[in-house]
Amino acid sequence: MLVDVAFTPAERVSAPVAIVVDVLRATSTMAQALAGGYRRVLCCAEIEEARSLRAELPNALVGGERKAVRIEGFDVGASPREFLEARAETLILTTTNGTRTILTAAEACEEVLLGSLLNLDAVVRAVLERGRDVVVVCAGFQAAFAIDDAYCAGRIVQLVGAERTDAAIAAELVARAFPDAWSGLTARTYGPPGLDEDIRFCAQESVLDVVPRFSRMVGSAAEITL
Repeated sequence: MLVDVAFTPAERVSAPVAIVVDVLRATSTMAQALAGGYRRVLCCAEIEEARSLRAELPNALVGGERKAVRIEGFDVGASPREFLEARAETLILTTTNGTRTILTAAEACEEVLLGSLLNLDAVVRAVLERGRDVVVVCAGFQAAFAIDDAYCAGRIVQLVGAERTDAAIAAELVARAFPDAWSGLTARTYGPPGLDEDIRFCAQESVLDVVPRFSRMVGSAAEITL
């Protein structure tokens, strides 16, 4: 079993299993939403796609952000703290980085799981149960390297404990460079002011026993379920 890391979604990936990581905040938010009772999340690349889906689905909320700011007219933003309890059956979500990365990974890999610190142990357990080569795909920020995602990828690499590529070794070194998750997630300036509580929430490790995964395409949206 080999574990690899792609630090940006633009990197070519080749593995049966992908773990998409957008720790601040998309994959953390989707894990929390499904743990909180939403049946599914529909991930859209574009704002208008999300709006169109909302018009078609009566029992749905539409949420999302661009550069960490809630999209005007949407029911909710992209904070995981907004999804502690379900308010609908379906969450339609579009984000700056994470939802696009999920769609990209779904085109390249047989199976796509969603990872974060919140569900760290559950994701690692799922990977070890499969015993297949895996690539952790970091969403990054606007197609560039983001140290918070690299930190989360490194924590996954540490716990999987499999044979590592050079990129996986590098991710593990990033994780080891910080004394705790809060330090790793705040190593770069992230978004507008006022996100500290979301970062603290996302820095919790292994508090959710869920493994969100790509199920199928619903039009142009990726359906994520448990």
